[in-house]
Amino acid sequence: MLKGLDNRLNADVLYALRSMGHGDTLVIADTNFPSDSIARQTVLGDLLRMENLTCAQAVAAVLSVLPLDTFVDDFAGRMEVVGDPSRVEPVQAEVQAAIDAAEGRPRPMISIERFEFYERAKGAYAVIQTGERRFYGCFIFRKGVIAPD
Repeated sequence: MLKGLDNRLNADVLYALRSMGHGDTLVIADTNFPSDSIARQTVLGDLLRMENLTCAQAVAAVLSVLPLDTFVDDFAGRMEVVGDPSRVEPVQAEVQAAIDAAEGRPRPMISIERFEFYERAKGAYAVIQTGERRFYGCFIFRKGVIAPD
């Protein structure tokens, strides 16, 4: 245990988050997402797990240490609901609330069509699989920067 860090962040996740650079992306996914096969194609190459958490809990923990990119519109994205791309599922609304809380202001996620989401996920730095069982709990985050003092 370390002081000042969210105890939901395990060593493997912290290593990956620290290793990422500006513009690198991170996937946080539900249990139905093909996390292992996608993770093998990422920069890290190994699946990270936060299996005892919902997506919103994992996102809140990650965003306690990960800055989101402020230079792009796709700083965060959610997988679109097939056949109803404008619908926002409850799990997605919870993650949006976690983003807004971390940012201190509303910053809406973009929506990403399902197969485009898979393609973007393959190019991510890493994939974190959560214990989320609700559908459409799949998100991509782009790391930002921390300004000098």
